[in-house]
Amino acid sequence: MTKVFTHQGKVALYSKLVHSAQNEKEKLQIRINEMDSILKKINNCLTEVEMETKNLENEEKHNPTEEWDSEMRIAEEELEQLKIEEEELQRKLLEVEIQKEQALSRIQFTQKQVHETEELLDHLSLSEWNGIEWSDDQAVFTFVYDSIELTILFGEPVVGVPFLDKTCRAIAELNFQSILDEDKAPPSSLLVHKLIFQYIEKQESWKKKCITQHQVPQMLQELSLVVNHCRLLGEEIEFLKRWGPNYNLMNIDINDTKLKLLFSSYAAFVKFEITFSLSAHYPLTPLPFTIQSHIGNTDHNEIATIISKVPFEDNYLKNIVKQIYQDLLKIYH
Repeated sequence: MTKVFTHQGKVALYSKLVHSAQNEKEKLQIRINEMDSILKKINNCLTEVEMETKNLENEEKHNPTEEWDSEMRIAEEELEQLKIEEEELQRKLLEVEIQKEQALSRIQFTQKQVHETEELLDHLSLSEWNGIEWSDDQAVFTFVYDSIELTILFGEPVVGVPFLDKTCRAIAELNFQSILDEDKAPPSSLLVHKLIFQYIEKQESWKKKCITQHQVPQMLQELSLVVNHCRLLGEEIEFLKRWGPNYNLMNIDINDTKLKLLFSSYAAFVKFEITFSLSAHYPLTPLPFTIQSHIGNTDHNEIATIISKVPFEDNYLKNIVKQIYQDLLKIYH
């Protein structure tokens, strides 16, 4: 009986142990399953990590941040380049401003030269002549209010040399004639004519160098310049006759090409007479003169010093009179 109970106890114990082992096995299997699940999850996670790593590696190659950084670097480089270009533009702008100032300065200088040249051309391009006639046979011009007449007789045609779309002709003869009424003309007009004809008589070279119609304009130009100076001299003399007393110029006398000016000032206690020798080169050359003192000690050197202050230009005679009055006759209170 005892063996039977012992055997039954063992069976019960074994049963319990088997049951307990089965339970433990089940628990272990569950644990193993759980561990397998965990391992699978871990494996999946590792796989995901690997994939993510690969993705990250790929993203590192095409990372938006790096692209942004790259774009920023490019933008910074472009900005830097723009700054350099701006500085270059500023430098060029400054150069342009300097060039502009220089150009304006040159323009002003050029305009001044143009103005001076125009004045010179006006001075040199004096049309002191009037064309009365121009035909195949002759040309007629007048000067000084039609008081001097120039007749040019034309000769044979010059072969192969055109002139004003026509055949150029040789000059056969030049004739100057005064048509001034000397009995009625004022002394200043007579003086102007004498000076002009003195100049004409000395220009015998005209007959040598003025041989075709081509030379006529140049001859008229040269003569116009002399006529202009002489005509203005006559106008100056008429002005001084009228307004001379304002400058203590009391009398004007003309004898041939001699001009006598009588100055008198009781306040300055001087009275003297200056005689100028005039020529057709007036006012481009100094005027020879003599002086005769009636009251006071005015001498040649004193007058010469005063006249030396006056430039050779239009109104030369008037300016001499004004300078003499200013330096010698005007009394300051």
